[in-house]
Amino acid sequence: MVWYSLSKVSVEELLIYAKNADYKWIFLGVFLGLLSHLSRAYRWLFMLEPMGYKIKFGNSTMAVFATYLINYTIPRAGEVARASIITNYEDVPFEKGFGTIVAERIADMIVMLGIIGITLFLQFDFIYTFLIEKFNPTKILMALFVVALLLIFFLRFIRKSNSKIALKIRTFVNGLIEGALSIFKMKKKWAFIFHTLFIWGMYLLMFYVTSLAIDELDGISAGAILIGFISASFSIAATNGGIGSYPIAIYAAFSIFGIAEDPSIAFGWIMWASQTLMIIIFGGLSLIYLPIYNRKKSQ
Repeated sequence: MVWYSLSKVSVEELLIYAKNADYKWIFLGVFLGLLSHLSRAYRWLFMLEPMGYKIKFGNSTMAVFATYLINYTIPRAGEVARASIITNYEDVPFEKGFGTIVAERIADMIVMLGIIGITLFLQFDFIYTFLIEKFNPTKILMALFVVALLLIFFLRFIRKSNSKIALKIRTFVNGLIEGALSIFKMKKKWAFIFHTLFIWGMYLLMFYVTSLAIDELDGISAGAILIGFISASFSIAATNGGIGSYPIAIYAAFSIFGIAEDPSIAFGWIMWASQTLMIIIFGGLSLIYLPIYNRKKSQ
């Protein structure tokens, strides 16, 4: 994917875009990203406190930054490392720490689905027209019908079957539902909900703010920002931290709105590189400083 994106725009052209970019918007985007990570670390305290664990904000913050850094190596390994760090330095049982991470991911997924829903509502006419022009409406309806039919049969099978796979899937789904509902049972649920919305608000804002650094993206529509943000968010799950896939995802989304290829991919690389550099610096410092910060406890 890195090769593919660089085949669209050469390194020399990317360097020209990077040189001409307005760095005050890039630095502001990095700052907003930093705020979102600090909010995520603070939000985690609300989930651990009901179980009787009051961990240090410093350890929570460094565990979060370490998570993002480690996810660049092995996908989702960061979540395991995050729970392990708190187990090591705060004596929180691994399964409980990991359970809270799963629950907060569910909360994030709900917000993401909300953003997708709002985007579909605001851009329905545009998206509908685009799909009609690009794809056969009858085939789209048939595909949706087949998917819905398969989903119904699959759910009926899972509900009635006593096979090991079905039991595991039922247990997993029930655990996800229980984890999601547990959010509304915590004492500081409104603070948790506020921080969840704040985190995603900062994500969306940093995406828009960084786009202002590219002159060719001046006056970009809200619809392009929303769809570009959604596409970029999914790309992070496609590869380790969005390596290679992030600029391609933004280019694919922006091309729907007729935005030129070069500035789209250049923006994707600038956006990804600035946030990645911040994660490398703070994640690396966190891994180094964690044992120093907890030296007294070790002694």
